[in-house]
Amino acid sequence: MTTLLTTAYWPNLLYIYHVLHSELIYIEQFENYQKQSFRNRTQIYAANGVLNLTIPIKNQSPKMLTKNVEISYSENWQINHWRAITSAYKNSPYFEFFETEINSFYTKRFLHLMEFNTEQLKTILKLLRCKKDVRLTDNYIHQPHSTLDLREAIHPKKIVGTNEKLIQKLKQPYYQTFETKFGFQSNLSVLDILFNTGLETINYLN
Repeated sequence: MTTLLTTAYWPNLLYIYHVLHSELIYIEQFENYQKQSFRNRTQIYAANGVLNLTIPIKNQSPKMLTKNVEISYSENWQINHWRAITSAYKNSPYFEFFETEINSFYTKRFLHLMEFNTEQLKTILKLLRCKKDVRLTDNYIHQPHSTLDLREAIHPKKIVGTNEKLIQKLKQPYYQTFETKFGFQSNLSVLDILFNTGLETINYLN
């Protein structure tokens, strides 16, 4: 199966599920960039509940292509994000196993959001010991043929199509550090399940 997705900052489980169940993954880079989406936002499970982490981007012109979106470093968001991740998961069973690889994204700078996110996705697949063919699109195709088009299907404010049933399946609990305080929280950043279950992430998503 070939799947077409948007770029995403530490993608959630719905996104990763589709990646793992696809033979070929295309990441759309010729779309018009959309604010308030998972393109520059991820959700982790912190001590006070679900926490949104958002990468600031430089002011973009109307209809700027996603591939041209640049990350802003006018504020110390890398330090803040890593502190939040460390605080949330330092006591998780597998944090120390993956800490070095994840931290590397907060110690060096990437110019473009696309590059940052794509390298993260490849790192996740490497940590899960899962080989996948991940490519960037060459142009924008409104209605691609023989492709599962999920560009509009994974969004913070809506769930589209067959993903509704899949979201229900992804509510099956796995261990979470703060579940005794707030209960199980589903479909969070892949970091949540990775730090809490390690390579069992593959079995969960299968």
